[in-house]
Amino acid sequence: MSRRKGVMSESLKYEIARELGVYDIVSREGWGSVSSRDCGNLVRLAIEKASRNSASMPE
Repeated sequence: MSRRKGVMSESLKYEIARELGVYDIVSREGWGSVSSRDCGNLVRLAIEKASRNSASMPE
């Protein structure tokens, strides 16, 4: 079974991981070691950033 291509860029994932304080875990052990709660927070922040960016873009 193939995995879906990610929507977020790798750089955005790492930027948000730094903001949440889980970058050390990701760099040492990989994304699989990040808790579900932190992954949910990562997604929440990514959605907030995308909303802010789309709201500031002219139509």
